[in-house]
Amino acid sequence: MITEYLFYLLSFLALMFASMVVLTKNPIHSVLYLVLTFFAIAGHYVLLNAQFLAAVHIIVYAGAIMVLFLFVIMLLNLNKETEAHKSIWLKGSAVVASGSLMVVLVGALKGAETIQTTNTFNANIGLIENLGMTLFNEFLLPFELASILLLAAMVGAVMLGKKSIK
Repeated sequence: MITEYLFYLLSFLALMFASMVVLTKNPIHSVLYLVLTFFAIAGHYVLLNAQFLAAVHIIVYAGAIMVLFLFVIMLLNLNKETEAHKSIWLKGSAVVASGSLMVVLVGALKGAETIQTTNTFNANIGLIENLGMTLFNEFLLPFELASILLLAAMVGAVMLGKKSIK
């Protein structure tokens, strides 16, 4: 019962923060609202018993991707004075295009069938321990090959970025 209320609360927060991303005029505030949206989505992952996915979601999206977004926003130095003003025809065509996309999506999803789920629930399905056991038992060779590939990429990046000594 409490998980249902948490789901509705997290869904409301995610939708509210996502709408604030679009409606906010300041791009820095939009990025911060997007971070809050990612935290709400990570809360959904925790409710689904996927703690590893929630942690990776926060580290990758709320951490690395948002730092890149902030870097690009600050690099572009967006000002209202330098922004080109859009004509009324361009704004109208954007509204028509997005409306037609919505009509196509509703039409495509109208005949979609719902997925019937069973009531069996395995509490251990999304735990990090099970992921680690699967990763190091069944997929040990691909895991080690991926680590060697990442090591080679890191060494290559260091060698390319290093100044040559003459």
